[in-house]
Amino acid sequence: MIVSGAGSLGISFENLRKAPAGQVRSAIRLGHYRRHTAGLAAGCLQANLVVLPRAQADHFELFCALNPRPCPVVGHTSVGDPYFHTLGNDVDVRRDLPSYNIYRDGELVEQVSDLMDHWSDGLVAFALGCSFTFETAFSRAGIELWHIANNTTVPMFRTNLPLAEAGPFKGHMVVSMRALATKDVDRATEISSRFPWAHGGPVHIGDPATMGIADITKPDWGLNLLSYLS
Repeated sequence: MIVSGAGSLGISFENLRKAPAGQVRSAIRLGHYRRHTAGLAAGCLQANLVVLPRAQADHFELFCALNPRPCPVVGHTSVGDPYFHTLGNDVDVRRDLPSYNIYRDGELVEQVSDLMDHWSDGLVAFALGCSFTFETAFSRAGIELWHIANNTTVPMFRTNLPLAEAGPFKGHMVVSMRALATKDVDRATEISSRFPWAHGGPVHIGDPATMGIADITKPDWGLNLLSYLS
């Protein structure tokens, strides 16, 4: 399985923050931007990428249908076609992400800047809606997001929330966290609930221990919360 990751240098984040989605993708495709995409392409649906062999695609599509909150499918390619024709103009699976993590048998084996040497006629790509999508609406409502203001990404955690299984696909939900002022929680819940294709409203509010997260200062991916709250 191949999924998107994070990258490194080039055009600055600040220079891209107000750029349209096509310009952001172009900067990435040309290798000028290799970092996170939180706060970019404002007003557009962001998505996570999963690329699978055709033999696994049907089971994965069922897995997503059984788990629509964490895995909202917003588009997929035809077998062997590297373009998302329904998600924009000239959206190339192989070149339009800052970087790609490549997994074999569930293990991360490589991180690459494009998929040109890995793409084949037997692959299918899925786009899963991303919670970065509703952050523009948060900002417009006056809800401050520390990670965007400080050019980083959110902390992400494994939980004890089980997912429905489909074929070889199983596991527990991964969540991203946004630490908000108490006064903003209800408004943030209302806003995010308008975006079911971007995970929708919060899975949980309050004590993370109820989801099996023992220490919110130690995310599995993303920003260390000690920096987030300092």
